Amino acid sequence: MTKTPSSTPADFQTYLVGGAVRDRLLGYPFSEKDWVVVGATPEQMTDQGYSPVGKDFPVFLHPVTKEEYALARTERKTAPGYTGFSFYCAPSVTLEDDLSRRDLTINAIAQSECGELIDPYGGEQDLKHRLLRHVSPAFSEDPVRILRVARFAARYHHLGFTVADSTMALMREMVQAGEANHLVAERVWKELARALGEQNPEVFVQVLRDCGALDKVMPELDALFGVPQRAEHHPEIDTGIHCLMVLQQACKLTDSVAVRFAALMHDLGKGVTPKDVLPRHIGHEVKSLPLVKALCQRLAVPNDCRDLALITAEFHTHCHRALELKPSTVQKLFKRTDAYRKPERFNQFLLACEADSRGRTGFENRDYPQPDYLRTALEAVKEIDIQALIQQGYQGAELGQAIEQTRIKILQQVKQDYPHD
Repeated sequence: MTKTPSSTPADFQTYLVGGAVRDRLLGYPFSEKDWVVVGATPEQMTDQGYSPVGKDFPVFLHPVTKEEYALARTERKTAPGYTGFSFYCAPSVTLEDDLSRRDLTINAIAQSECGELIDPYGGEQDLKHRLLRHVSPAFSEDPVRILRVARFAARYHHLGFTVADSTMALMREMVQAGEANHLVAERVWKELARALGEQNPEVFVQVLRDCGALDKVMPELDALFGVPQRAEHHPEIDTGIHCLMVLQQACKLTDSVAVRFAALMHDLGKGVTPKDVLPRHIGHEVKSLPLVKALCQRLAVPNDCRDLALITAEFHTHCHRALELKPSTVQKLFKRTDAYRKPERFNQFLLACEADSRGRTGFENRDYPQPDYLRTALEAVKEIDIQALIQQGYQGAELGQAIEQTRIKILQQVKQDYPHD
């Protein structure tokens, strides 16, 4: 039988903390609420009907709302990396003690049950000044905070937020001290994926680059900055800047994290182009593949994101040249991207390619009819009556060849009928 909380003892004090307070002050939407409980023991929490969760420190779920209630705690650095901490929880730990261990001042504001704000580190003022500033030097003990700052910079960029100079300097010191080398791959992907869901995920990449962490967590991407491209095709010149522009354009086209990730990864091969052939990048599409695979394996990127990134890297030039391709080459494109079995993924591929085309200085609003042409072509060849071919006597390998030839004939007709300027 589930207990329901009795009246809270007088020595219990419960405070709303973190993102809910921050976003409420910003007028920004939020869904989750986190609470800190001061003056309680784990035994008292369970006696009140709260369910314990978490292995490292006492966190409890409210028996009715299922919101998280954590006992006020302090922490001490015991080893490198973000797991190298010991935690101390006791009724004597104050709210200010708990808030002092948080990363940013804007995340170190609490609200009492009667609505009073407790803000010992100036978070409300930093919200007004649109500043991401660390609470204390203890920030440098946890390398995940580098990723979190970059993600918050992406999340609130459209509101005018920037990273405080002192915080950026501290992040650089952390990278130089080797703290970023201890980041766990899965945590890097978690923060990257969350950043990719924000309005300005390119800011996440830029902040990591500004502090030197991008080279530690995604060296394949970091290698693109400073690599030139042909100005007639890429007026922005710099390949890294181009990839950030492509990511910006992808955000205008879709909310899909997979598409946005593919957009960011599509040109990794340009980072290994020999200097004596720059600014040309012959065969960069195929050269991208081992780099994309290595990054995805290292960060434990989900299969759907990895696979879309791979086909985008390998075939984005085919999409750009779609109106020039022979029907037989279009058929090969459909087969090698598995478009017949996975039309939704193929459509995501087309979105990433459109973002690539528009992610160039001066090309942002240019017409890009190639996706429409390829969608029209794919729909046309999907209408083949395979049963009719079987009834004509085709079977086995001959049936496969007949399907292939029929598709190419349809693609020839589509190419002939498609309007040309």
